[in-house]
Amino acid sequence: MSLASWFRWNEPPSRISQRNPTEMVVETLMMELSWQTKQAEKQQRERENEYRKIKTGVDYGWLVSYPKQSYDISPGERLQLEDMCTKIHPSYCGPVILRFRQLIAEYEPEVQEVSRLFRSVLQEAAEKIKEEEEAKKLARQWNTRSKTSLSLTTFKSRSRICPFISDIKTISEDVERGTRPTRRVWSMPEFRNAK
Repeated sequence: MSLASWFRWNEPPSRISQRNPTEMVVETLMMELSWQTKQAEKQQRERENEYRKIKTGVDYGWLVSYPKQSYDISPGERLQLEDMCTKIHPSYCGPVILRFRQLIAEYEPEVQEVSRLFRSVLQEAAEKIKEEEEAKKLARQWNTRSKTSLSLTTFKSRSRICPFISDIKTISEDVERGTRPTRRVWSMPEFRNAK
């Protein structure tokens, strides 16, 4: 048995798995949520320290050690958020992150409120995507309808109208045959019997 079989140096490098865009969007958005949660927790601790410092007049912040991350989203809520993330089109991933950051900066939410804020941004983006898809669908329907209606109008314009030629015998037709047609005014079209 050779030494090369023990080590995997001779094997070709494994290819990076090709992930679909939906998985990448979900991963990116969930990473943004966890990062914003950590930042909100950090800001909340800083606010609590400032409050304690003002209340007691003494800074014991150097003495306190904090856990890495004490707040975590429940698994059920996490699955719901991931499911909502799958509905986001990859082209909307950037705008969703920007909107989420904008709302975080504007409201400075508590740690527990970050996931609700994230959910509202995802719902807003999903509604916008749905509206745009409906608008595209209506535009496609309008385009197909206008094409068919144009073909019908061109077909109708080629047909000729002859009001005095018909297979049905009427009294007015017998009367009109007996009289000489009078000359009409220039603005009116002249109809003559073409028999």
